Amino acid sequence: MSVKKLLLAKPRGFCAGVDRAIDVVNLALDLYPGPVYVRKEIVHNVHVVNELRSKGAIFVDELDEVPDGATVIFSAHGVSPEVRARAVARGLKVIDATCPLVTKVHHEAIRFAQEGRPIVLVGHEGHDEVIGTMGHAPQHIRLIGSVDEARALQVSDPDRIAVITQTTLSLDDTSAIVGALRERFPKVSAPARDDICYATQNRQMAVKAIAARAQAILVIGSRNSSNTNRLAEVARDAGARAYLIDDISQIDPAWLQGVECLGITAGASAPEHLVEEVVDYFRARGVSQIEEIQAVTEEVNFALPPELARDRAAREAAQPA
Repeated sequence: MSVKKLLLAKPRGFCAGVDRAIDVVNLALDLYPGPVYVRKEIVHNVHVVNELRSKGAIFVDELDEVPDGATVIFSAHGVSPEVRARAVARGLKVIDATCPLVTKVHHEAIRFAQEGRPIVLVGHEGHDEVIGTMGHAPQHIRLIGSVDEARALQVSDPDRIAVITQTTLSLDDTSAIVGALRERFPKVSAPARDDICYATQNRQMAVKAIAARAQAILVIGSRNSSNTNRLAEVARDAGARAYLIDDISQIDPAWLQGVECLGITAGASAPEHLVEEVVDYFRARGVSQIEEIQAVTEEVNFALPPELARDRAAREAAQPA
C-alpha cells in the first residue's frame, strides 16, 4: 500500500442536531415504558439506527405502524403539520427531535406563505427534510434542485419570490442556484442568514482544506445521508478522488493505488468510532503520519425538546434524595 500519511478533517462527524436527536431516543428509552417508536430514521446513518434498534427503539416509516397511545419520536429531519396533526388525533405521545435549524426553515416557509409570496425551495426531491418543509406551505412552495431548473422557473409573482433551502446541501451548488434565481428575479427575497446549516458548511470547509493536499478522501457515512454525499462532491470538485464508505469493510485497496496522502472525514450523522476504526485500519498497515486539519472550531449545543426535558426533570424530582 502506498499511503504514507492521513489527513483528518476537523470538524467532522456528529453535529449538535444529530447529538441531540440521538440523546432524545436514548432518554426516551430510559424514561418511558416501551416500546418507543421512531418515525423514519432518526438520522441517516445505518450504524446509529442499528445501535438504537438494539436498545429497543422501533423504527417505522409511517404513523400507521404505531399503536394508539404509544410514544413516537419525530426524526431530526422534521415533519409536516399534517403528520403532527395525525399524531395528535391518534393520541400518540410525541417527542419532536427535529433539528432546530430545520425548524428555522419551517418558520421561514410559514412566514413567506403568510405574506403571500411564491416560495422556491432549493433541495433534493424525496429527501425527508424536503418533504417535511414542503408540508408547511404546500400551496406556495416550488422545489428546484439545479441551475437549469432555476433558469426555467416560472412563478406567478416574480417580484415577490422568496427562497429557502434544504439545510444539508453543498454550499457552492446552492450559491450557484440562488445566483441563477437572482439573475432571473432581481427582487428575490432570501432569509437574512443562509439556510445551509453551520455544521454542513464547516464540514465542507474542512474537506476543501484537506483536498488541497490529499490525492483521495474517504468520506464516512451512509449513502442516504445528504450532507455526507455533498462532502464527497465537494472533495471531487476540489480536485481529490472521493469514496463514500459506511465503515472499514467497504474500503477497496484498489482506490489507494498511488495515493501517498489520504484524507478522512465523516458526515454529520456518522459516529466518531467509525473514524477511529478507519484510522486503526491504516495504522495496522504501517501508516504512522496522522495529522488533523482544523478548519473551524464548533461550540454549538441544542437544548432537549421541552417535553422530554420536563419529563426527565419530573422523574428526577420524584426520586428520593
